[in-house]
Parts: sequence; C-alpha cells; structure tokens
Amino acid sequence: SVIGIISAIYEGKMIDRLCAMISLLTISAPSFIIGPILIWIFAVKLDLLPLVGDESILSYVLPAITLGSTLAAFSSRMVRSGIVDTLKEDYIRTALSKGLSYKQVVVKHAFRNAFLPTLTILGLQLGVLLSGTVITEQIFNWPGLGSLIVEAVGQREYNIVSGCVILMAIIYVSCNLLVDVLYRFFDPRVRLS
Repeated sequence: SVIGIISAIYEGKMIDRLCAMISLLTISAPSFIIGPILIWIFAVKLDLLPLVGDESILSYVLPAITLGSTLAAFSSRMVRSGIVDTLKEDYIRTALSKGLSYKQVVVKHAFRNAFLPTLTILGLQLGVLLSGTVITEQIFNWPGLGSLIVEAVGQREYNIVSGCVILMAIIYVSCNLLVDVLYRFFDPRVRLS
C-alpha cells in the first residue's frame, strides 16, 4: 500500500512508472517463478538468508515474500488507482484550500477512502494466497497445510485432503467475515445502515 501511495503522489512521474513496472512484473510472475529467483539471489548468490526452513526468524523471510508479493503488488495498484480517483473529489480541494499539505491530504483523506475497495479485494484474494501456500511450501521445503495436502494426494488419503480443504474454507470464510467487520469500522455509512 505504501508503494501505491507513493505512486499516486508522484502520478505520471518516473517513480510512478517504475512502481507500475515493478507491480506489473510481480503480478505477472507466479510463486513458482518468484520463489526460485529469490532463493537464487538472496540464499545462493548473496548468502543473506537461509535456503530452506530452520528455527531462525530469517527462514520466514523468503517464503513470506514469495507468498505475499503478488498480493502486495495487486493491492498497491488498487490503492494507487483509488487515490488518483479520490484526489479529483471536491473535498480534497477543500482540504488543500484549508492549508493542508498535499501529502497530508493524500495520507489522511484520500487513502482512507481509497482503502475501502482495496480491503474488499484483499479479502477476496485470500483464496489465492491460501492456494499459493501449496506451491510455496514445496519450493521452500516447509511442513505445513499445503505440504500435507500434496502428501495426502500422493498417498490417496482423501479424508486428510477433505479435512484440509474444509479447514482452508473455514479460514477463508472467517477472513471474509473479518473484512466485513473492518469495513463497518472504516466506513461510517455502513454503520448507519
């Protein structure tokens, strides 16, 4: 979201184009491409992060980036688009005429209204995030729900697969319920209805 705010503040400038290019590349690349690239750069070439999971906190960095990069790029594009549209509204001109700086107006006024559609999309994109765990856990050799599903399918343990799918569905529905609750918190018009 920070990239989306920066991109909206500098709309049409070089930094906006750079952010758009990075977001497009990240959205277009699936996790089975991003993961090995990150491993090659940060674990093999630079030797900054561990190659596979161990007990240190650093072993979570590469899987988290692999899993969240597409969602982060998508949300930054949504935030940018929402802020650019919101900046054309009358109340933004009023806030600017009261003496607030452009960056204050963007962060305090435009971002809040631009974040509402992004919040909805983030709730819906959680299913993509959950399905990406299967591939990401295989790439980084992590034991988890995705690895359990892959092993259960290989051993034809359909009860385990069904249980994992039901658990993922419960997580997905719970997170969408949380998004609805947060929507009521961020948008006062929803509270009144």
